[in-house]
Formats: sequence, structure tokens, C-alpha cells
Amino acid sequence: MFIHWSWFVIAVIDMQDNTGRYTAPQWKVWEYLVLFGLVTIHEFGHALACRSVGGKADTIVLWPLGGVAYVDPPQRPGATLWSIVAGPLVNVIFFPIFSLIYLWARNSGLVATEPNAYAFIRSIWFINTALLVFNMMPIYPLDGGQILRSILWFMLGKARSLFVATIIGMGGVVLLVLVAFALQSVWIGIMSAFILMNCWSGLKHARALTKIAKLPKHTEYSCPSCHTSPPAAPLWVCRQCNVAFDMFSTNSSCPKCGQMFQATTCVECGESAPIAQWAVHRPSSGTVSGS
Repeated sequence: MFIHWSWFVIAVIDMQDNTGRYTAPQWKVWEYLVLFGLVTIHEFGHALACRSVGGKADTIVLWPLGGVAYVDPPQRPGATLWSIVAGPLVNVIFFPIFSLIYLWARNSGLVATEPNAYAFIRSIWFINTALLVFNMMPIYPLDGGQILRSILWFMLGKARSLFVATIIGMGGVVLLVLVAFALQSVWIGIMSAFILMNCWSGLKHARALTKIAKLPKHTEYSCPSCHTSPPAAPLWVCRQCNVAFDMFSTNSSCPKCGQMFQATTCVECGESAPIAQWAVHRPSSGTVSGS
């Protein structure tokens, strides 16, 4: 797990703000630490869920706009959906707990006897709720947008689902920009720019996936995991000389340096398997005669 240096800069700036809701500075420190904890647990939810379905998740980065768990689940809609849903699920679990504590604080007269403690409890409830609501907005690449993409994947396929999700995400960016202007919020403006860049990247990826899907196939081969025939195109890159080539038309060797490959990765599902396992074994076509 990594913490971006800007996280500490924003923390120091926030601590210098004396116009907040606390009369004692330590409460603001505790509030920032709880925010840090909630974001961290949220991202660990993504990472652990991804690993539970056989994916790769070994990096989490925290920065002022939140956290990012770099997850690489198996390229199946169900596995991707679970890897994304698990993050907001953490906030869903915390919601009733924080709500009960907040209701207790309101009904016990804590606002009069311990105003700092009451303000802290209210802030924690608001932070968790805001994280949940914001992340569940159906705007790619927020969790809600990726959940929408995963659901559409079942019906539309890998490429078209990403295309639809990114288009919807761009529409959401327009709304966020309007909100940023209305509220004069620099942070919402920065977040809008970040989302727009990711939507554009996702849109280019969707177009690339669409082009790959239209390529001719090596029907004599099939991925052992997803049973999809590999495209007949130079989509594999030699690690030794960095040349793109067609793994299945060159007998799994680089045409430039002669490097042999014992295994290859499926373009469709991302799973790797030995070359020998890709061959499609068909029954012999001999005739059978009877008397």
C-alpha cells in the first residue's frame, strides 16, 4: 500500500483551518484518521474480493481524491462484478453501525454535553455515507460505473458494455462540471477532469476490443479457459526484441529473434496456458461402413 505525498499536504492544510466544527484541534486529526481508515478498508475490500476469484491485486494507492486499488480480476463479468461490488459493500456494512451511533448521540443530549464528540460522530456518519453515495454513482470509472459495466457485460459482451458505460460516464462528467460551477468547488472540478480522462481511456479501449472481436480467428486453436479462438493478427509482443507477431501463425516463436514461447495469454480472458493446450482436438473424419 502506498500513500501519495499530496495526501499529507492536504492533511496539513486541512489541519490549519480553524473555521471548522471543533473547538479542540485533536478532533480534526481523529476525523482525518477515520477518513483514512474508511478509504483503506474500502480499497482492501476490492483487493481481497479480486484475489478470492483468482485475480491479481497487489497495489493500493491513497491520494486526496480517495483511493485506488489496482485490481486485475479474471476477465469474466461475474468475477469483475464481485471485485468492484466488494468496495462499496464495506461502506454498506458500516452504514447501519454509524447510523445507530449517530441516533444515540442525537437522543442522548451529547450535542449539549460533549459538542466536539457529537460533531465527530456526525462527521463520521456523513463521511461514510458520502463515500457510499459518491462511489455508487453510475459514472465510469467510479465503482457504480464499473458495476454497471459488469452487469451490461452479461448482456452486451466485453467491448459493447465498456463502450456504453464510458458514454454514460461522459454524460455524468457534464453534470459534475455543472455542479462544480454551481458550488464553486475546485475539488469537484478536479474530480470531473480525472473521470473524463478515464472515460476517454475506457472508450479507446472499447474501440480496440471491438476491432479485435472483428478480426479473423485461428479456428484450429481454442483458449483452454474461455474456449475462444485467438485472433489471426500480430497481437502478441516478444519480450526479448519487442516485436509484435501472431503467436499462432509462427509456431509460437518470434519471427525476428527466434525466441520460443511455451505458453501464451488469451486476448479475450487474459488467462495464460501452455501452447499445447490450445490445440482443438477434433474426431477423425473417416467413414464407417456396415454390413
